[in-house]
Amino acid sequence: MDSEAIKKAVHDILVAVGEDPTREGLSTTPDRVAELFADLYSGVGVDPVSVLRDATAVPAGESERGDMVALRDISFISLCEHHLLPFEGFASVVYEPRAAIVGLGTLATVVEVTARRPQLQERVGEMVAQALVTSGVASGALVLVSAIHGCVSYRGPKQRLTTVTVAAEGSLAEGTKRHEALLLAGGEDWV
Repeated sequence: MDSEAIKKAVHDILVAVGEDPTREGLSTTPDRVAELFADLYSGVGVDPVSVLRDATAVPAGESERGDMVALRDISFISLCEHHLLPFEGFASVVYEPRAAIVGLGTLATVVEVTARRPQLQERVGEMVAQALVTSGVASGALVLVSAIHGCVSYRGPKQRLTTVTVAAEGSLAEGTKRHEALLLAGGEDWV
């Protein structure tokens, strides 16, 4: 990430909106925004599959894995690629394990890495589900994402509306298993 370019851009934006970027209160704003952007965009260039492949698998016999593993309400913040405004919410991840399971913290990290880039809400769920299946961790995955979008809250209808999306891959993409996964994800209203 080019922090100096971000600082210059923020300085230029402040000038463009009629502010004095050297006044007290704004003089260090470009530095703070550059630090913020380093965090908000920390997932750019990081493949969520690599997070799963690099994670230590949790040894589990067939009778110890369960049919499905679910982690609900993983909080995240992302950025709408159309307006660069934040959207924030929760992702619930359900997967059908293959030979081993991954730690619950690893699932939260996959959501975090996936969210920290400019994108659409639908893509958050799709990328997490695809990463679980592509990495070989899961034979199927379903991700329910609910979020409130800054672009809807601060402009347009100016409402704090919740958008819900579902993405599924592999063995959890359809049929009874999808239905069961949606229930585990907390999607009782969508089954």
